[in-house]
Amino acid sequence: MSNEPLKVAICGASGYAGAELLRILSWHPGVEVVSVTSERSGGKSPVELYPHLNKYDYLLFEPLSPEILAGKADFFFMALPHKASQPAVALLYRKGKKIVDLSADFRLKDPSVYEQWYKVPHNQRDVLKKAVYGLPELHRARIKKAGLVANPGCYPTGAILGAYPALKSGLASPEGIIVDSKSGTSGAGRQSDIRFSFCEVNEGFRAYSVASHRHTPEIEQELSAIAKRETLTINFTPHLLPVNRGILSTIYLKTAKKTTTEEALSIYRKTYRNEPFVRVLAPGALPDISSVRGTNRCDIGMKLDERTGTLIVITAIDNLVKGAAGQAVHNMNLMMGFPEETGLAQPAVFP
Repeated sequence: MSNEPLKVAICGASGYAGAELLRILSWHPGVEVVSVTSERSGGKSPVELYPHLNKYDYLLFEPLSPEILAGKADFFFMALPHKASQPAVALLYRKGKKIVDLSADFRLKDPSVYEQWYKVPHNQRDVLKKAVYGLPELHRARIKKAGLVANPGCYPTGAILGAYPALKSGLASPEGIIVDSKSGTSGAGRQSDIRFSFCEVNEGFRAYSVASHRHTPEIEQELSAIAKRETLTINFTPHLLPVNRGILSTIYLKTAKKTTTEEALSIYRKTYRNEPFVRVLAPGALPDISSVRGTNRCDIGMKLDERTGTLIVITAIDNLVKGAAGQAVHNMNLMMGFPEETGLAQPAVFP
């Protein structure tokens, strides 16, 4: 690698994921952020929107113009809305730029599935074929060689990491999987929507997008590959917690053979023994979103219900870090040859 810092642009940098990218990259020694875009905040500095990002007073949000940006940066984080990412990613990819896309536009390998769930056409199918799904714990080798990485969604990250060892080892059946997830309100983005105002969310707790959440096919795609099934279906229900950050997912897996909690924990520890951002907790310990706040870590705990033959796996992540910006930086590190933990080794913020 060159001794010169990697020139990075963040497209769609005024949202929560973009702001979190700026926060994390502020202590990454190998990166220089040279451009940020925002259609709504053009001409403003990131510091005006997020005073804690005081390092970036030299930047101003500019309109999205991939042709112009291609001359400024070598690596791109795309934090644009779904569909809007397609043409920009395609242009930059064809110019030889390295890209991590945080939208859903390149996550689903079957464009017809994308069109079914997102209700928009996929017009970049040739580029879609080149995209690598960016969950490092599953696809590290491919990510290292990729030019375009599709950063996973927040819910799929916790769900897939929670189910992966049990399915891969044959400990659990691929049938009847239930994923029950609770997320902080930052997962909805920085928007003026009455449903996410303080009075609507505070002291409340509700399910939403029941049997219809767009992350469902993403989870199914990855779990199907793990289980070596053409199709695998799950029951997925997300809920909204009255907190800023965090996702707690409870995954119910029917065991395929007789086992114990200790044996299941041993399989998970073996699977993740060399993973810097996955921590399998001790027997009897269960994850808490407060323990991963601000980190790129996924905590995993579990308990076998011997009465029903169900392995209950619980995962906790920060939806803005491991579920978005932190995982994106992890992918960049792999793609560009940086040590994996660069910029991501900070402990959780507590309380």
